Amino acid sequence: MHDGQNLFDPRTSYAQPWRVDTAMERATQRSVDAIVVGIPNRGIERIDEYSPFVDSRAGGGKGDRYLDWVIGTVKPLIDERFRTRPDRAHTGMAGSSMGGLITLYAYLRDPAVFGFVGVLSPSLWFAGRSIFSTLAASPHIPGRIYLDIGAREGRVALDDARRLRDALIEKGYVPGSELRWVEDPRGHHSEVDWGRRFTDAVTFLLK
Repeated sequence: MHDGQNLFDPRTSYAQPWRVDTAMERATQRSVDAIVVGIPNRGIERIDEYSPFVDSRAGGGKGDRYLDWVIGTVKPLIDERFRTRPDRAHTGMAGSSMGGLITLYAYLRDPAVFGFVGVLSPSLWFAGRSIFSTLAASPHIPGRIYLDIGAREGRVALDDARRLRDALIEKGYVPGSELRWVEDPRGHHSEVDWGRRFTDAVTFLLK
């Protein structure tokens, strides 16, 4: 998971933490267990790391290097030190906002690595909505995608997320088994709302 400093500890979180530890405890009660690896961002370099595309105003463009590091350095380290199941069926990624954008891109770029992804409130607007072209050029990849948006995040974000949902369905992702779509009527673009929805996300992704 991206933005690791925002996931567990209120002392390090940008605002309020996701409370992923609480979400995983709830998931365990539903017989769902997993190891969660939180990777903190590098502050002012966050947009560069979380986008493979270059936006004329916001920057970006180092997402491929970031994913190469996650796959080539972080994942082998975790697989070596913990009792993991390293195959794609048991390896996933999750993130929100720009973290949601790089998560979806990772699923499309590295289908041999990631079998499921949680894409929460993704920043689909970035770089002229380039992610839609990437999706259009990609095949249907068996696995699971959790996608959500908050209804209070603004009309543009809501319309973009609905467009992505429809594009995934058109690509062949079956709602309910391969795709879980959540439109949160009271959701804002915030860690509190992402954390509140994460139990549902992880239960679907790991079931």
